[in-house]
Amino acid sequence: MTRQYRAYLVGDNGVFRSAEAFEADSDASALRIAQQFTRRGDVEVWQLDRKIGLLAQPTHPSQPDRRPRA
Repeated sequence: MTRQYRAYLVGDNGVFRSAEAFEADSDASALRIAQQFTRRGDVEVWQLDRKIGLLAQPTHPSQPDRRPRA
């Protein structure tokens, strides 16, 4: 049985910039599917009102990490 998930692209200021809806069989599968969206930035993955995880945008060795430090 598949479940509905959303991947939210997180802006530099922590505000959601966009969302992508998709279906997955499990939370682990949802995280694997949502990994594709990290090309554009950090992504929070949600299933209804339950946060599944935060996926960080990959950094390339030739590019400095410009994300703010916590």
